Amino acid sequence: MLLFRSDPFGGTHELLPCGLLGGDLVKLFRKSKSKYYWYYRNGWRLLEQTKIAAMRMDLITKDEIEKLQFPRSASNGNNALRTLRRMFTKAKEDKLIFEVPEFALFKEHGRSLRLNDDAERRLSAVAAQPIKDIIVVMRDTGMRNARELYCMRVENVDFDAGTIFTPDSKTESGRRFIPMSTRVKQILEARCAGRSEGWVWMSRYKGKHIGEGMVYRQWVRARQAAGLPRELVLYCARHDFGSFVLAKTGNLKAVMIAMGHGDVRSAMVYQHPEGEIIRNALNARHISRPTVLDDNQASA
Repeated sequence: MLLFRSDPFGGTHELLPCGLLGGDLVKLFRKSKSKYYWYYRNGWRLLEQTKIAAMRMDLITKDEIEKLQFPRSASNGNNALRTLRRMFTKAKEDKLIFEVPEFALFKEHGRSLRLNDDAERRLSAVAAQPIKDIIVVMRDTGMRNARELYCMRVENVDFDAGTIFTPDSKTESGRRFIPMSTRVKQILEARCAGRSEGWVWMSRYKGKHIGEGMVYRQWVRARQAAGLPRELVLYCARHDFGSFVLAKTGNLKAVMIAMGHGDVRSAMVYQHPEGEIIRNALNARHISRPTVLDDNQASA
């Protein structure tokens, strides 16, 4: 049965269920000052599992939205809520609804866990491929997993220059050349051997690259087998890259370029007050300071 609402200026307009609007209106969206179109695939994938996907948009209230729950982190849930906001905005622009419910995003906490050397060793002992190689490449390149790493193509890997080019990313500054470490180069040489084009991380389905679902399942199995906490997600490897490089170089600009950040605030989350740095600074100020006894002996 079709659903309609009255139009005060004459005629009627069809009131689409949320699911239909998701397919038609959320598919493409271009941010201001950007030449890139953004896909809300992950946000809609989460929303379509909830009951509001079958509801008329004018019946979706703030209370209904605040009841929504999504798996994994608050950041993951906010992907869905931002997609829903965009859907409401588009529906209002197209005069399908008059009012847009106001609702808050989930509170996100900064990512504090790092996929460090110890975690990598434990995962490497139990992980299957390709997640075993993916962990190493993410830790040494800081690449975003789904948008950059899984979509890596052979023709964008320059072994002579030792760089990986990312032609498409989350931000315009995400188009960048990323330096390869020795072990990343060895992994990619093995995976690209004899090929001049195509996906680096090939799927078992012909002509496709690996997908988030398969990698996530491998990651969960490896994390459980390694006895690591559920809070440790694969994206922590990118966080580890930023934290490590910034601590070693002190060069925030270099970290921004390597990670594809266009905003200093995004890169600043990796500027940790490392305990060892603070400890060394405190100890250093006492090394050459004369004691009270030394001063008295000097004046005697």
